[in-house]
Amino acid sequence: MASEELACKLQRRLQREKAEEEDPRPAPLAAPLPEPKPEPAAVALPASADAELSAQLSRRLNISEGAVRPRRCKVFNPYTEFPEFSRRLIKDLENKFKLYDAGRDGFIDLMELKLMMEKLGAPQTHLGLKSMIKEVDEDFDGKLSFREFLLIFHKAAAGQLQEDSGLMALAKLSEIDVALEGVKGAKDFFEAKARALSSASKFEAELKAEQHERKREEEERRLRQAAFRELKATFST
Repeated sequence: MASEELACKLQRRLQREKAEEEDPRPAPLAAPLPEPKPEPAAVALPASADAELSAQLSRRLNISEGAVRPRRCKVFNPYTEFPEFSRRLIKDLENKFKLYDAGRDGFIDLMELKLMMEKLGAPQTHLGLKSMIKEVDEDFDGKLSFREFLLIFHKAAAGQLQEDSGLMALAKLSEIDVALEGVKGAKDFFEAKARALSSASKFEAELKAEQHERKREEEERRLRQAAFRELKATFST
């Protein structure tokens, strides 16, 4: 009985092995690899941004080669950076700058420069205005700081501006002392003044003149007040 049961088991096992050999099952497929994610396309910079980046890289290269001076981080002092200008001339230029700084942010932007040139009687195109700013725009911010505004007149006095440029028109038409001397003649004027006086003595002399002027104005105001009080007392009696 046991031998018959064992024989049946062996027979079933042989039949199962034979069936597996006749119909083998395919090997399981490997898991598919994940598809690579497409790389993001490079963002194309607009022409203006590309030009600005190129200008900044060019300036850095010029600084490293010593062709231009790096911008200073210290507080701007117009009297020391532009010693060829008198204190009164710098004050006149500052008043002119503030007159057209409509936004009161310490800068003359493109629209404010447009208004300025129109009032001076020398209107410029949009490209002409951008070219004017670009010529003295040391920090590439697209507007004029007071230092850059002074740089216009420095370049004009040094003969570094084209005769038909917008900046030359601005320097000639501005109602300030440097225009009265003549833009080209201003160079000789400033050089002669620099030879006659050192920067320190000139600064001290102008400072004393301002103090004397204030004292004179205060004395005149005091005398007018005293005269008014005297006249008032006369009518009161």
